[in-house]
Formats: sequence, C-alpha cells, structure tokens
Amino acid sequence: MSSHRRFFFDPGLGWRIAAFVIALCVIAPVLSLLWFTFQGTAEHWTHLLQFVLPTALWNTVLLLLGVGTLVTCLGVGSAWLITAYDFPSRSILSWALLLPLAVPTYIVAFAYLDLLHPIGPIQTVLRELLGYDSPRQFRLPDLRSLPGAIFLLGFVLYPYVYLSTRVMFATQAGSLLEAARILGTTGRGAFFRVALPMARPAIAVGVSLALLETLNDIGASEFLGVQTLTVSIYTTWVTRSDLAGAAQIALAMLAIVAVLILFERHGRRRQRYASTQRTRTLQASKLKGSQAVLAIALGWFPIVIGFVAPGLYLLNETYKHFHTIGSVSDQLLHSGYNTVKIALIATVVTVLAGLVAVWAARVIRHGAPMSLSRLCTRIATCGYAIPGTVLAIGLLMPFMLLDGLAGWVWQMLGNPDPGLLLMGSSTALVCAYMIRFLAISIGGIEAGLARIPPSLEQASRLLGETSAGTLRRVHLPLLRPALSAAALLVFVDTMKELPATLLLRPVNFETLATWLYAEAARGTYEEGAVAALAIVLAGLLPVILLARAQLKTSH
Repeated sequence: MSSHRRFFFDPGLGWRIAAFVIALCVIAPVLSLLWFTFQGTAEHWTHLLQFVLPTALWNTVLLLLGVGTLVTCLGVGSAWLITAYDFPSRSILSWALLLPLAVPTYIVAFAYLDLLHPIGPIQTVLRELLGYDSPRQFRLPDLRSLPGAIFLLGFVLYPYVYLSTRVMFATQAGSLLEAARILGTTGRGAFFRVALPMARPAIAVGVSLALLETLNDIGASEFLGVQTLTVSIYTTWVTRSDLAGAAQIALAMLAIVAVLILFERHGRRRQRYASTQRTRTLQASKLKGSQAVLAIALGWFPIVIGFVAPGLYLLNETYKHFHTIGSVSDQLLHSGYNTVKIALIATVVTVLAGLVAVWAARVIRHGAPMSLSRLCTRIATCGYAIPGTVLAIGLLMPFMLLDGLAGWVWQMLGNPDPGLLLMGSSTALVCAYMIRFLAISIGGIEAGLARIPPSLEQASRLLGETSAGTLRRVHLPLLRPALSAAALLVFVDTMKELPATLLLRPVNFETLATWLYAEAARGTYEEGAVAALAIVLAGLLPVILLARAQLKTSH
C-alpha cells in the first residue's frame, strides 16, 4: 500500500509529466511533417524531383558551402587577430566584432539592395571617381545572385564562429604555442599546427550555428533571387497551395539539418584536451607601423560590411522619412505593437517551459526517471535546429487536430461551430516561437543552476520544503539574472523571426519583420527602414550582454 501511495504522490512525477509534454510539443512537428510527406502522391514527387528539388537543393548546398567557408575564414581570422596580436583599437574590436549579430540577414539584404543599386549611392560615387556618366558605362556585379547571398550572409553570421573560437584561443595554454616557437616553428606554423587543431571543436560549433541560421533564412535569399529549399517551401505552400509538396521539400531540408548536427557532434567529439597544470594564456605580440595599420584594417573590415554600412543606411533613411513625412503610419505603429505583444507572450511561455524542463531533470537524482527527464530536456533543445518554415508545416497537423477537438467539445455543449480557435489566432505563433527558442531558455537556466550549490537545495528539503517550494523560495531569487538574460535573448530572437511568422500569423496580423518583408517585396524602402532600424536597435541588447561577457573573459 505504501509503495502505491509513494507512486501516486511522487513529488517528481508532476515535473516529469510536464517535461514529457514539453518534449512532445517539440517532437510533434517532426512526426506531423512525416505524416504530411507521405500524403503526397507519386506525381508530387515526380514534379519536385524534376523541376524544384534539383535547383533548390543545389543552390542550398552551394550557399551552405560558401557561407561555411566565409564564416570560417572571417571568424577564425578575427579571433586569432584579437588573441595573438596587440595593436590600436584591439580592445574595441574584441567586442565590436560581435555587432553584426544585431542585424538579421534579411535586413542586411534589404539595406544592400538599395546601397548597391546601379543608381544607388555606392555605385554613383564610384562612377564619379572613375569618370563615368551612366550605369551603362560602369556597374558592379549584380547583388541578386548566389555569390551576393554568400557574401552578405557570411559577413552577418561570422560572429558565431568568432565567439566560440575566440574563447578557445583565449583559454588555450600559451606555453604550448611558445614551445612550438622554441622548437623552430614559425608564427604561421604554430597557428596551423597547434592553435587551429586545438580550436577545431569550437570552430565546428560556430560553423554549425551559422549554417543553421543560413538554412532558416528566407528573406535575404528571396530578396537576392536565390531559390533555396526554404524559399521553395514558402512558394510551394503559399503561392501554389501545395501543402504536401511543401512538406516533401521540408523533409529534404530536415535531412540537411540532421547532417549539420552530426557534423557539429563529430567535430566536438573528435578531440579532447586536458592538462593537469595551470595554463598560461597566450601573450599578444605588439604590432607597429604598417603591420598595425594592416591589422586595424583587417579587424574593422567585417564590422563595416556587416554592421556599420547597413546601420548608417537605416539611420539615414529613417531620418529622411521623418524629415519629409514627420511621422509613421498607423499600420506600422500597430505592427510594432503586435511585435512587442507577441514577443512578450512568447518570452514568458518559453522561459517558463525552459524552467520546468530544467527543474524536472534536476529534481529527481536517482534511477531511470532522472534519465527520462534529462532525455526530455535534451529533446526540448532540438527545436532551435528546426528551420521556421519546416516548423510551421509541422505544426499544422497538431493544431488542426486540437481545433477539431475543441470545436467538437464546444458544439457538444450546444454552441455553434467556433471555427479555428488556435490556427486563427496568435496561439500557433507563440507555440512556434516557444519550440524554436526553447534551447536558449534551457541553456541559460542550466548555466544559472550550475552556479547554485546543491547544498542549498538539500538543506531546504531537509527542512521539509517540497521541490516546488524549494524552486520558488530558494532557486528563483538566485536564478533571477539567468532568467533575465534568457528572457532578453528569447524576446529579441522572437522579434527578428521571419519564416515562422510569415507562415503562421493570423489574417491581417503584421509584425515589424513581416512589414519589412512586404515593403521590400513591393520595392518600397521608406517605412521599411524604420521597421528595420527598430529591429536592429532591439538586437543590440543581447550583443551588449555578449560583449560584457567577452570583456570578463579577456580579463
């Protein structure tokens, strides 16, 4: 009898059930996608294999290869420059190299399409300097191309590689590199033979994150005329109303995501480094003269391309808009209100879900239940790897079933058919945001819990407090900084999210991201610049947090 009572009143059972439900919410879209995929007929597959997949898949692979190569060169080169050399403005560059993270890819494409237009400011100035009169005499290569997309995405996403690699370079044992130099290895040889192999796992993590962001991108690729798998999913679903075909393309895209995750896991697993001695960081070499000038130019170049130029463009366009018109439209203000409202709701839901998932893995410490809870937590972090377009298709089936069930219950109570309660509201958007950004919430909360001594929890439980009471009275006050940082990151990422918002938003529901997308699609840039600047200013907040963490690491 006592054993049955312990089962039904197990204090950790509720937490495990909640963690299982959260993990089920994350994995349900993938299962739904598989169901949708096999609803398509053979004609669907034939059409896709002949006319859609070859071009889209080839463009996607080339885009991933190009962006991966560029972010590796920029990220690793910048990290080594800041770590190994001392020159003027180095301390500013150490955090300024993170600034392109504040600018979403679709905003950079939006800005450069106007900046590099044949009659835009950059090409006009170049023609005047070279003595040409018209674009027919001289013009730069068209930005609307696959190389143009690789160039812009690479200069926006390289901070993922820079951040992870910079930490690795900063914590490597300087004695190993100095020993290589003593043994006759040149500075270049020490980098390629010692520093670079040791940083390979960190590089793999950064490149994988950059490539996942590339896969999720829809705005920049479409603006630049590159037919990727993401763009194909959107056009197949929205333009041709072919949901089964879009699901089949999404399945191919999910296979690429799986390959990227395996690449990241393999890169981190291949090498392990350990030392029983206290390591000494690398001493930066002082650069002077022309070498210092070259280092300054190399360090600031990616910042100018990825942040300064588009940022100044948005500021200028916003100033011209307010100078000529004096205000923004009511529709844009309403889009801003929708953006803040939906981001706040999604942030609260995502942080609470992350807290429940993490605490469920911590509250039970022995036996199989602990393994199950931790497995659910790991599953819950997989949502970030699912591109927004794939996630949107996968959520259709679960929400249609829930809408049907809710409508049936409502009608059984004698009420008229309520219609689409979930898909017709912003609930689907909130759920998509929660699944996509739950990994950010879980990662931040886990890092915060790791700093809390287990003895505090043990003392609370010995004094008769329940697990929920311990969380509320002991851990939540100590977790406040971690919760705030996680909430900020989720809020900003929700504001910037475009693919899932485009596909799951209710009718006549606009956010700043979708407003900008519509403005760019129409070829109008007036109020689009105002919306883009608001998103960039919001994106600066987490970059400032990362910059502060960088400064603490370097000191």
